[in-house]
Amino acid sequence: MLLMVVLTTVVIVAVIFRKLDASFSWYDEVASILLSWVTYYGASLAALKRKHIGFDSVLLAIPMPLRLWAMALSEALVIGFFIVLAWAGWEVLQVLEGDTLVSLTWVPVQFTQSVIPIGAVLFVICELLSLPGYWASVANAHSLEHEAMVAEIGEAKDP
Repeated sequence: MLLMVVLTTVVIVAVIFRKLDASFSWYDEVASILLSWVTYYGASLAALKRKHIGFDSVLLAIPMPLRLWAMALSEALVIGFFIVLAWAGWEVLQVLEGDTLVSLTWVPVQFTQSVIPIGAVLFVICELLSLPGYWASVANAHSLEHEAMVAEIGEAKDP
């Protein structure tokens, strides 16, 4: 939430200053970095709450016990991908050592790009934390999509 507030504030202030013909030289660079941070860290939060893109209805159509094997394979592929992403992001940080932003020369590029390995590790942690509940849901043939839809309908009916 803090990142979204900061990004919103930066954008609003930059628009006001641009209208006053006093644009910030650093705005475009900083806003794009903040947007990528919101994206990476927001993806981790979505993983923790199991709100990222998924196909529960397809998974639930697979008969047991093959369903659990398919879920385990998909989880292993997702987690494996993010482990590789964290490793590659770390390697990129080593290459960027000494580089700074163009408009704010006191800000190291390593700091701005650290979101890649940190976000990937956070995603893996969030996937692992939410895995037991998801495993139980899939084992009991409860669709998380269906449960969310039922909850929304129930909230809409309440006055």
